[in-house]
Amino acid sequence: MTALKRPKSMDELAYYTRRAIGTGKAELWVFKEKCSCGALPKKPKMRAPTYECSCGKSIPKDEYEEKLTASIVYTCPHCNFSGETQVPFHRKKVTIFDEKKQKKVRVESVRFQCEKCGKDIDVTKKMK
Repeated sequence: MTALKRPKSMDELAYYTRRAIGTGKAELWVFKEKCSCGALPKKPKMRAPTYECSCGKSIPKDEYEEKLTASIVYTCPHCNFSGETQVPFHRKKVTIFDEKKQKKVRVESVRFQCEKCGKDIDVTKKMK
């Protein structure tokens, strides 16, 4: 497998996070997909339902985000294996134990498997 392409600036990313996961960690980034004109579309506002391109084309958020791929560099919390992978950028609802609230909660997460032990690793959306 070839090494993952690292971002040069945050402007070329649709999403970036670095998380501690138990005894492991994960760094996840998602490059923006280019428009048919070759430019990178921008989301005008944080909660906007569309991405706007400089050519005037408007792309619905759901349609645009379906095409995105997440690049992940991680250290597995189960076996301490360090690896990197690419998965489709789809967030799923998963149940985790929240230490602060001391109960199980449902959160959105990008889930992938460790290359060595095959166990699931979740990179959760930041909780409030």
